[in-house]
Amino acid sequence: MIDFGHPELLLLLPCAAILGIIGWQRRRFAFRFSDFRLFRGLPSGRRAVWVKWTGAIGRAVIIFLLILAAANPRSPDHRTRIPTKGIAIVLALDISGSMATPDFGWEGEAVSRLDAAKSSFRLFVAGGTTISGYQFPGRLTDQIGLITFAAIPRTACPLTLNHSVLLSVLNAQQPRTGIDAGTNMGDAIAEGVIRLNAAGSERAKVLLVLSDGEHNVGSRPDGPLSPRQAAQLAANLRIPIYTIDCGGTPTGDSGAQRQAGREILMDVARMTGGRFFAADHAMELEHVYREIDTLHRETILSFRYRRYHEYGPWCGYAAVSLLLLLCVLERTIGRRFPAIA
Repeated sequence: MIDFGHPELLLLLPCAAILGIIGWQRRRFAFRFSDFRLFRGLPSGRRAVWVKWTGAIGRAVIIFLLILAAANPRSPDHRTRIPTKGIAIVLALDISGSMATPDFGWEGEAVSRLDAAKSSFRLFVAGGTTISGYQFPGRLTDQIGLITFAAIPRTACPLTLNHSVLLSVLNAQQPRTGIDAGTNMGDAIAEGVIRLNAAGSERAKVLLVLSDGEHNVGSRPDGPLSPRQAAQLAANLRIPIYTIDCGGTPTGDSGAQRQAGREILMDVARMTGGRFFAADHAMELEHVYREIDTLHRETILSFRYRRYHEYGPWCGYAAVSLLLLLCVLERTIGRRFPAIA
């Protein structure tokens, strides 16, 4: 698709036609003589008409090309995107064994907590229509990364603008079992803070933490950080943390333990200036991401730049070349006048 760097200059295009008409009406002589009545009986010849048309059309085309050069026609290079200032978002996603529990309501069916988390985050990143009909616009200009954690946190995908790769990595995540069982939320938050801090000071930063349980990896002076210790690091760097509890309402024998985990998530959000959300089914999880999406669109401007293939210089080269050619023609075969047909 062609557009123009200075489209207002296209209003001068009628000048090309006007100058062409003036060139057609202008009389030119091959030579000057005091009395040319001796030549009146001679026919003008076809070549004189051809030269006259060539001069008029040539001048109109030259002016047309010069106006195009000034308007700078260009086409975008769709293969290249230049990253610019925007928001950096990291999701710290719990993939412990409990995330495989199929108790999350999604479109009338029970799906695992992890699958529900994947589906909702995919809509948040890439955009799309939710169950309730809400249209997520997507986060096309934001750098987004993914941290997964069970007993050990891992950077599954660093901050990137290539969201198709990010979502492919997200889709491949499965609940951890065996030696990797556990929920090391503290180190996962710290890992997310490190990744966001590396994005630079000119970017706004947001950390999302989605989990269904409590931090259950013991903290030691030389070992894992507690969630509150990691949250203090985020607070010092002014990185808000939005925490999402998808483990259900604390009830039964495990109610006290679940409540303790929920309070940790609340404290992490409060300490960093973020917000805490609880989600037990698809509609609540959709509401969570809608809230986050709204909070970080109204106050932050992100810019998108694009490289262009510019054709203005080529139009200028063509105009100069045509002008030189026209001058040569008018001083050679254009001066053979009168010409007998």
